[in-house]
Amino acid sequence: MNLLKVDTIAQSREKLKAAVAEKKQAIEFVKLEDALGRVIASDLVSPEPIPHFRRSTVDGYAVRSSDTHGVTDSIPVFLEMVEKIAIGTPAVRTIGPGQCAYVPTGGMIPEGADAVVMIEYCETFDADSIAVYDSVSAGRNVVGVGEDIREEALFLKKGTKIRPQEIGVLSSAGVHTVPVYKPWKITIISTGDELVPADQKPGPGQIRDINTYVLEAMSEKYGFEVAGKYVLKDRRELLEEAVKKAMQTSDLVAVSGGSSQGEKDHTASVLDQLGDPGVFTHGIALKPGKPTILGYDKPSETILMGLPGHPAAAMMVFELLAVWLYRSETCQQAPKNTVAKMAVNVAGAPGRATCLLVELKDGPDGYIAEPILGKSGLMTTLSRAHGYTMIEVNKEGLKAGEPVQVVLL
Repeated sequence: MNLLKVDTIAQSREKLKAAVAEKKQAIEFVKLEDALGRVIASDLVSPEPIPHFRRSTVDGYAVRSSDTHGVTDSIPVFLEMVEKIAIGTPAVRTIGPGQCAYVPTGGMIPEGADAVVMIEYCETFDADSIAVYDSVSAGRNVVGVGEDIREEALFLKKGTKIRPQEIGVLSSAGVHTVPVYKPWKITIISTGDELVPADQKPGPGQIRDINTYVLEAMSEKYGFEVAGKYVLKDRRELLEEAVKKAMQTSDLVAVSGGSSQGEKDHTASVLDQLGDPGVFTHGIALKPGKPTILGYDKPSETILMGLPGHPAAAMMVFELLAVWLYRSETCQQAPKNTVAKMAVNVAGAPGRATCLLVELKDGPDGYIAEPILGKSGLMTTLSRAHGYTMIEVNKEGLKAGEPVQVVLL
C-alpha cells in the first residue's frame, strides 16, 4: 500500500458508485404494520383528498361566520340549532342564516356553515336555540377538504425512511401495503488468530471478538439484513471459502482484519482473486482507516469491502462508505448534522483526512465539540462519541472556537 496511491473518501465513493451503477435495487411490498424502519421505494401520490370532508377541530357549533360579526361577550347573537351531528356520521341539514348545528371534534361540518364557535363561548337556552358570545371568521376551527393532503399530491417521497409519523400518514391515505427497498444482505467476516468469543476469557495475546458484534449492530441499525457471520483464523483457505459462500447470498461482504500488508493479511488478495473485476482501492487517505479495501464482483453484484481490524476504525469506515453507499442507492437523505464550536485546537494528518470523534457539551451559545482523542483500537473512544467531524486532507487542523459540522451517530 503506497501512500501516494491511496484514494480520498470522495474518490472511494465515486468508485463504489461506478461499480454498482448497474446493480438493481430490489423492491418488495410489505404490510403497513411491518413497514416501520423500511425505506419507501417509489413516490407516493394520494388518490383522494385528506380529509375528504370538512371537519371541526373543536367541540362547538357550526355557524355562518357572517352571523357572528359584531358579537361580543356582552352582545351575543341568538341562533336556531337545527341539527346535532354525531361523530362518524354525515351532516344532513344545510345551515341557513340565523341557524347553527352542534358538531364534536372531528365531526363533519354541514353545508352552509363556514366556521365553528367553541362550545365554551356558547350558552344553551333551550333545545333549539343558543347564544353565541364570540365573533369568528370564515375557516375558524375548520379543517378543509384536502387541507392535509391534496388529491393527486405527492405526500411521501422515494427514499423516505418510515418512522411512526410516516405510519400515521400512510394510514390516513389508505395505504395498507407499502413499496419498500429490499434490505441489502450483508455477510460479516472477522479474521484474526487472536480473536476469541465474547463469552470466553482471553488468554495472553488474545482479545475478545468485537467487530462481528459491532458491525452486526450497525447493519441492523441502518437497515441491512445480516445473511451470515464468520470468525476465522488467519488462514487464506478459510477466508476464500467464507467469501465464496457469502458472494452467493449477499449484496455486501465486509471482512474486518487482514487488510494491511502483514504476513497474514490475506484480505486484499482473496477479494481481488474472487471478484470480477476485483479490488479497485487498497488504502484510503483517512485517519483512522487507511488500510481499507474496496472491490466488486459484477457477476454476483456483490460489493467487497475490507475493513481495518481496529474496531473504531472499522466502524468509521463502515459508516463513511458502506452506509453512505446504501443510503445513496436507496435514495435516502444524508444524515442530519448539527453545528458546534471546537473546544480546543486539533491538528490534521498530513496527506489524509481525519475523522474526528467528538463529544457534544452544552455551551453558552450552543454546542461545544470536545474531541475524543484515543487510539483506534480503544472502544471507549466510540462509546463517548455523540458524532464526528471531518478535517479535510488539505486542512492543517481545527482551531478552538471554530464552527464545525458534526454528523450525529
